[in-house]
Order: sequence, then structure tokens, then C-alpha cells
Amino acid sequence: MRRRNVVGGLTAFAAAATFPKPSIAQSAAGIVVIGGGFGGASCARALRRIDTKLRVTLIEPNRIFTACPFSNEVIAGLREIEAQQFTYDRIVAEGISVVAEAAVKIDPQTRVIALAGGQALHYDRLVLAPGIDLRFDAWPGYDEAASAIMPHAWKAGPQTLLLRRQLEAMDDGGLVALAVPAGPLRCPPAPYERASLIAHYLKTRKPRSKVLILDAKDAFPQQRLFEQAWKELYPGMIERVSLSQGGRVTSVDAKSHKLVTDFGEYTAQVINVIPPQRAGRIADIAGAVDKTGWCPIDPVTFASRLVPDIHVIGDACIGGGIPKSASAANAQAKACASAVASLIAGQEPPTPRLSGACYNTVAPGYAFSQSGIYQVRDGLFAEVERGDTSPVDAPREMRAHEAENAQGWYRSITVDAFG
Repeated sequence: MRRRNVVGGLTAFAAAATFPKPSIAQSAAGIVVIGGGFGGASCARALRRIDTKLRVTLIEPNRIFTACPFSNEVIAGLREIEAQQFTYDRIVAEGISVVAEAAVKIDPQTRVIALAGGQALHYDRLVLAPGIDLRFDAWPGYDEAASAIMPHAWKAGPQTLLLRRQLEAMDDGGLVALAVPAGPLRCPPAPYERASLIAHYLKTRKPRSKVLILDAKDAFPQQRLFEQAWKELYPGMIERVSLSQGGRVTSVDAKSHKLVTDFGEYTAQVINVIPPQRAGRIADIAGAVDKTGWCPIDPVTFASRLVPDIHVIGDACIGGGIPKSASAANAQAKACASAVASLIAGQEPPTPRLSGACYNTVAPGYAFSQSGIYQVRDGLFAEVERGDTSPVDAPREMRAHEAENAQGWYRSITVDAFG
């Protein structure tokens, strides 16, 4: 395996596995994890594996988890939604209590969680892994009702399939527009992967159609790699209007299928609006969100800087240089589990060293990646060592090899989180 494949496929998942396992002094300690995505599920399993005497409860209202990584392939008709869906059966089999209800209130003083069904749960330590919420108040004209016309598809599931159906129904020669917000956002390269795979669908099914990206940023991750792929695979099909070119969307008109920017208006047959984001609502309810809309944490323990005995992992936390991604959430989950177990045992938590990778598929058999290693610097995670980034001038054989690695990465991380 190439070094990049090792970093992307293995190390991100084992980032905390090498930490010393403490001897749990309070064997009956109860730890509750809220949120059953890559971060929450991985953290619950890691806690249970550190010491089987820990009482671990996972609160997740959805009985089926639908993964966002690779959901862009569902939109492009390259994959079915069932390949994105996972149950919590294996987690239950490991002795973790899974509560299929929503948490509606958290009292940090009494350390009690109120559930939607009226039940109350006490915790000794609480881990929040709530992911993101979409800011439907950010752009005039775009709310949850408008998302039924202009899907965001930024939470995998029905919205993913809605965007796919709209592409299938569009006439050849139509325009597909993507509104991309400024950061921070979940998986920063994902909008450009989505544009690429939509272009692949159009190239094979509706070749007279075009893709327009209206972007609130001037630069984006792996930009040279994406632009080279667009030039090679989709010449003349993808146009990107950057921030300095007037690409920032300022309002939306769902009825007329119109996007308004600083310098113009754009009408398209299919519009994918990706709104700005913030930490999931339960983090706000817990008091763990600051004025940025995200959760400040101690990067050694992932403890909230605002609320005692609460830890935050994954997309919701302010992670510094580490991106909001499934790989990062998985690595943070294991580091957090080790820290929580150490704190319960009265031991000093180890300082985490996290690593992870991001794969982007722009066509079947054509992918590239970037990886990094992150450590604590000045109260945040900083990238201390760049793993590997795919070369811009790589031969097609390498792109095909990375596409295989991306599939392997997905299999590894889903097995690691959900069994």
C-alpha cells in the first residue's frame, strides 16, 4: 500500500487505539453519547471496548443511519441509497444501550437528559456528536419549504433522492446550479465532487446540459485537482463563479428557480442550494455553542469550554485545522473515548495525535485524495504534518487506484462505526 493509503484507510481509525487503556475506578460510571453518526457510533463502541464495565448509552432517534460520504454517487445514479444505510444492531450486540428517541433538554447542573418520550437519563459524562444543522435563516427566500423545490441534499436521505429525481427529469440542454456557502461547512470539498459527478451524469445522459457553481469562496480544497479533472473529463461543462467574480448567493427565489448574487441573477432548471451551517441543535440546548454557531472544546479531552462534564466531537466542534469530515469524526471519537475513560479513572488523559484523509471521486474510476496529521497547538488542532496529496499530473492509472482506495476507505470506516 502507498503511504497515503495507510494514512487514509487505517490510521484515522486507529488514532486513539494505541492510547493506554486506563483501569476504570468507577466501574458503574454512566456515559451517554448523543448522536449516532460516524462520531457518536464510533465513540460509543470505543468506550465499550476500553472497559466493558462502563455503562454506555447511545441516543439516536433514527433507527437507520444514512451516510453522507459517497452519497454524491447516489445523486449521479452510480450508487443506490441502500449502500449508504446502516442499522445499530451490531452496537446493541456489544452491550451498548441504544435509545431511539430525540434528546430535547439537557440540565448540566443535575446531569440529566430529557427525552422526547418523557424519559429522563442521568449521566456522569456526556458526549455530544450532533453533527450539523442547516441555517435556513441565512439566505432570504430559502427555508425548509424551499428545500422541497431546491434540495440541499446535505443530509443524506430523502433530499439525496429528490435531487437525483430532478436531474433525471430535467430536459437535455438544461442548467444545473449549485449554491455553495462560505466555510466552515461539513466536508469542504464535497460540493465540487458533487458538481463533478453531476457533470458525469449529464455527459452520459444529457450531454447538452451544463453545471454552474456559484461560490461564496475564492479558493477551495484540492482546487487544482478538481480543475484539472474538469478540464480533462468535462471540458466546457462546468463553470464556477467565485466570490471575487460575484458568485456569492445573497437570496433565493424558489418559485421562479432563481438565485441572486452580488452582481446578477441566475435561473436554472435544477438548483442545489447548500446553505450555511452550524452545530446541531442539541449542542445549543446544552449550552455548548458559542457566538460562532459551533462548539469550543479543549482539544486534549474534547471537553466543552462552556459546560462541565460535556464533551463534543465531530462536525459540531471547533477543531482548528482538522476538517469537518467522517474521517475526522471517527478519529476524534476514539481520542475522546480514551480521554473520558481516563478522567473517570482519575488519570491524566493522553494528548491525541489524529490523522485522516479525504477522498474525492469525480468520475467512475477517477479519484484523488489528501491526508494530514493533526496535534494540539495553542488550544486547537493544527496540521503538523501533511500526509500525501495526489499529484495534479498523475496518470489515469493512479486515479483508478485511488478510486479503489476510496471504496476501501468507505468499507473500513462504516465497519468501524457500525459493524
